[in-house]
Amino acid sequence: MRKIKINQENLIIEDKLVGFFEKVIVPHGNGAKVLCPKEHIGKKVYVLIRQ
Repeated sequence: MRKIKINQENLIIEDKLVGFFEKVIVPHGNGAKVLCPKEHIGKKVYVLIRQ
């Protein structure tokens, strides 16, 4: 069973992960896209790849 605990300083995920990466959201590009609102452009995000 997946568990995600979030507070202001820590993120704890108890799940099987294949990998993860950190990127900055940009308005255009040639890679895979993750849909999100435009107000997040320029912010850093973490993408977790679950098994």
